[in-house]
Amino acid sequence: MRTDDLVDLLATGITPVRRGVSARRFGISLPIAAIGATLLMVAVYGIRPDLAVAARTGLFWAKLAFPLCISIGALIGATRLARPGKRVAAGWPVMAAPVILVWIAGMVVLATAAPQDRLALVLGQSWKTCPFNILLLSLPGFAAILVALKGLAPTHLRLTGAVAGLLASSIGTVAYCFHCPEMSPAFWSVWYVLGMLLPAALGALLGPRLLRW
Repeated sequence: MRTDDLVDLLATGITPVRRGVSARRFGISLPIAAIGATLLMVAVYGIRPDLAVAARTGLFWAKLAFPLCISIGALIGATRLARPGKRVAAGWPVMAAPVILVWIAGMVVLATAAPQDRLALVLGQSWKTCPFNILLLSLPGFAAILVALKGLAPTHLRLTGAVAGLLASSIGTVAYCFHCPEMSPAFWSVWYVLGMLLPAALGALLGPRLLRW
């Protein structure tokens, strides 16, 4: 077979890819992640009873901003990784910056607290369940985001799965903030981060299998 014949054969039936496919797929999966996490939070855990009081404090909004900023970085990374050969690039600093800031804030809180109070600031009231609560709230978004990515063309499957898990878990953490009573950056810097890393690790494990095309 001549080269020209082979090219013609490979090109048979090829149709142009419509513009904005990635945006449309994420435009469906992200609302599913947010609504699913919120409904699960309300049904399983409930909204914290003092939310109106907490919402008047800057610390509550800082707690919300922490996973929200991570979700923006993870979304940048996921949309880039959805294209063949692309890397996370600018998504890395956007994901890392809020974690570093919360770690610094947590260290300042611990450094200025009385020694006998430091462990309580880290453990809070819910350290045993917090990471697993976030994992549960991440599941609707994790499934929806993986389906969105499966219909695109990622090539770094393990990394794409990890970033998808982080995107889902950061959205789940935003929803969880409306239930969680913990208001110490020292707590968030350990248990929120661990809760967001669990789905990321699950995504890294499942990505090569679920995202193969």
